Amino acid sequence: MSGKLTGKKIAILVEKGFEQVELEKPKTALEEAGAETHIISPQSGKVKAWDSKDWGKEFDVDKKLEDVVAADYDGLLLPGGVMNPDYLRANEQAVAFVRAFNEAGKPIAAICHGPWTLIEADAVKGRQVTSWPSLRTDLTNAGANWVNEEVVTDKGLVTSRKPEDIPAFNKKMIEEFAEGVHNR
Repeated sequence: MSGKLTGKKIAILVEKGFEQVELEKPKTALEEAGAETHIISPQSGKVKAWDSKDWGKEFDVDKKLEDVVAADYDGLLLPGGVMNPDYLRANEQAVAFVRAFNEAGKPIAAICHGPWTLIEADAVKGRQVTSWPSLRTDLTNAGANWVNEEVVTDKGLVTSRKPEDIPAFNKKMIEEFAEGVHNR
């Protein structure tokens, strides 16, 4: 354990259908760096992952979305998967939670389709980002500068394209979460 994130609490916001590896590997990396992580969801009890081409494992929800506030956390992780961010961006409470992180300058890490929720939270305008390629037009229309790179960092916002980018994503995510609040 590197200890870079000792004492930091990280929220992992998901809905059913999040990409399993995009939660598991970053969550493990965060915990190995000393962070306390909480899986947060509008669902209670358990939330089911998508594993590449079919349903995956169920994960325990640590905190229900209605019971948390961004002020209690030092950073936010948004895994992808197609269904997950689509459900989240349609949930006003989830959008407000993400928006609160952005407005406070707290670091946010989003991978694959995760930036869809960032669009709804008005968190990408004027920012350089990457994502799964099919989100390019959505992100550009929301005012982001989309680039096709393994990992992109812009004032505390870390984005990556796909599961193969996770090693680079994890490294940058931990760096940005260790730095803390970023002025925007």
